Amino acid sequence: MGGFFGAVSANDCISDVFFGTDYHSHLGTRRGGMTAFSPALGFQRNIHSIENSPFRTKFEKDVERMRGNICIGCISDTDPQPIMVRSQLGLYAICSIGVITNAETLSEELLDKGCANFETMSSGSINSGALIAALIAQRSSFVEGIRYAQEKIQGTMSLVIMTEDSIICARDKMGRLPILIGKRSDGFCFSFESFAYQKLGYQTCHELKAGEILKLTKDGYEILQEGTDEMKICTFLWTYYGYPNACYEGVNVEMMRTRNGEIMAETDIKNGKLPDVDYVCGVPDSGVPHAIGYANRSGIPFARPFIKYTPTWPRSFMPTSQTMRNKVAKMKLIPVHDLIEGKKLLFVDDSIVRGTQMRETVEFLYENGAKEVHMRSACPPIMYGCKYLNFSRSTSELELIARQIIDEHEGIDGIKYIHEYSNSNTERGKLLRDEICRRLKLTSLEFQSLEGTVQAVGKPECQLCSYCWSGRE
Repeated sequence: MGGFFGAVSANDCISDVFFGTDYHSHLGTRRGGMTAFSPALGFQRNIHSIENSPFRTKFEKDVERMRGNICIGCISDTDPQPIMVRSQLGLYAICSIGVITNAETLSEELLDKGCANFETMSSGSINSGALIAALIAQRSSFVEGIRYAQEKIQGTMSLVIMTEDSIICARDKMGRLPILIGKRSDGFCFSFESFAYQKLGYQTCHELKAGEILKLTKDGYEILQEGTDEMKICTFLWTYYGYPNACYEGVNVEMMRTRNGEIMAETDIKNGKLPDVDYVCGVPDSGVPHAIGYANRSGIPFARPFIKYTPTWPRSFMPTSQTMRNKVAKMKLIPVHDLIEGKKLLFVDDSIVRGTQMRETVEFLYENGAKEVHMRSACPPIMYGCKYLNFSRSTSELELIARQIIDEHEGIDGIKYIHEYSNSNTERGKLLRDEICRRLKLTSLEFQSLEGTVQAVGKPECQLCSYCWSGRE
């Protein structure tokens, strides 16, 4: 996915942006970048691969050399960012988060209109920043250009533009991703993650609305285009992607996950499906607070029967190879034998996507003497690949375990009954759960419902994107 951070200050802000950007490392694993400006040094830009070592270690020496009272940084899963652009709007740096699904079509349109060329990566794909900048250049001002780009782009695009003395922030038109503004006595910052600036002494003073465009200077912020309350923020930010300390639209991630676990336990109790187990456990890391909520409400003790070894591989998806990611995920799990051998365990995981890593986790538990392994998914069955944020690496929806099973039982017509398969009280819903249990060797399985997820977030369903679960736009 990716994340970004930036600041404009009366003082040098390079170290603020270094630490603030580093606090977004959980959102991306491929590239990091920083761009600053000072009158003495002009624009300074550094971009590094962070596939084999973290952002912090790659940029420590760069930060010692950089100077500036204005700076932006980003973590990206795709393009090298920020990029520098010169157009009729001047010289500026730009970076974005999200995904552009119609990039090829847009680039062809722009080439037909006379756009000479685009910056591309070694794969031949167009750098998203270059494409966005070319779209913005079709209009006579940044605001008009950003609005034009947002209308043309399919997918999701939030962006920041840095000039010599200001930063323009633009939240995507559907508000699927957050942008927050922090204030300190000497200046202002913007951030994807709210907690990223709190340790730096900034306090939240504004959260951009969907489609809002805002200009930051060291003296304050100015709304250049009003946003709207009609948004579709990604619900998966709370379920999985967001860091526990983060708040989106006033809702803390850790609190949502704990409530979500409580709701799942209440549902199991109501339906007579609360299993007789020794411990409730979370699949680390994001499954843990969901499990704590489940344990609190069910009265079943919480335990950690395996610990994840993270000093060398903080995230299991860091390697680009799926085979290596699976291997790393397995190698990281270190058992606590006294909490596994002969025990009946209920695990809560944030989601079930392909089922590959979960299958290996379950096998790992049985190999270490577990008597039973029950599973609860903290979100509904994932039925569709995300087309707005590209959070799943699936190249086909048939890679999703739920869709595989539906397709095998009903073929293409099965998509008509997605709602039934998601519902555990229907025959199709029972079939889906039984088949996943068989494939993953689970004793029992339940999914959180969409209604339960919405309840846990505490925002109106109409403001939440649930496309990956429901298929609704």
